[in-house]
Amino acid sequence: MNKNLFQDLKYKVFQSGNPLFFYIGINVLLFLVVALVGLPFFLSGTEFKDFSLLVREYAGVPAAIDKLPTRFYTVITYQFFHEGVMHLLFNMLWLFWMGKIFLDFLKPRQFHFVYLAGGVAGALIYILAYNVFPVFSGSIAGATVIGSSASVTAIIVATATLVPDYSIRLLFLGDVKLKYLAIGYVALDLIGIASANAGGSFSHLGGAVMGFAYIKLLQNGKDWSSLFKRKSKLKVVRNEHAKSSANSRSTGVNQQEIDAILDKISKSGYDQLSRAEKETLFKASKH
Repeated sequence: MNKNLFQDLKYKVFQSGNPLFFYIGINVLLFLVVALVGLPFFLSGTEFKDFSLLVREYAGVPAAIDKLPTRFYTVITYQFFHEGVMHLLFNMLWLFWMGKIFLDFLKPRQFHFVYLAGGVAGALIYILAYNVFPVFSGSIAGATVIGSSASVTAIIVATATLVPDYSIRLLFLGDVKLKYLAIGYVALDLIGIASANAGGSFSHLGGAVMGFAYIKLLQNGKDWSSLFKRKSKLKVVRNEHAKSSANSRSTGVNQQEIDAILDKISKSGYDQLSRAEKETLFKASKH
């Protein structure tokens, strides 16, 4: 039974091709590894008894620019480490809820791009803010930031920008449209700049800007995630008309239909789609 559970988890995280399971799995796995490795250090009472601080120092993004040449990799690594159970839990819950909606309309490749680029943008905004605003001058030397919050915020804002009138049900609040959810999320981060977690708030805002910009450019025909496309080593001459006809027969839809539906979503919102249009979009998302 345990072996089957392990194999099932391994498949979902590493082999299913679902980026949602991949990022949640990696974040949870690294959290468990840090917690378990740190346990002997804590029990020994050595100078490294708080192992998580050591991880934060070398996996977190430093605010000090002079540290970046040797820790440039942290703009990626910081996206996968968390400060505590609640930090991890809330990030993964939001990632799961919003990520499912994201993947209903867009491709896994686009999810990968928004998650990673949102995290990088968050790191850059954090570094910039700490080196520009005088209020942080006294704490810049030892300041670091960790967590997937910037990446998750990018997914949230990207999804809300794509389908602003899509509603989800929240406890105590009932049905809430994604555009209001995203606005509230960003507003809390703006307020949080004046708190002890100012660095985290700045990184979240960087992720939000990336998520918003990505969808707006996508709606204008520019897909930044094309950088992640695998380029074929073989040059094949295709009959494009036959290929288009084959794709239309296999999916039951064509690209013109999808473009028209996405335009309607950006102008009127997801809720204004007819049942047939929603079914068409759902079919297209599976191919």
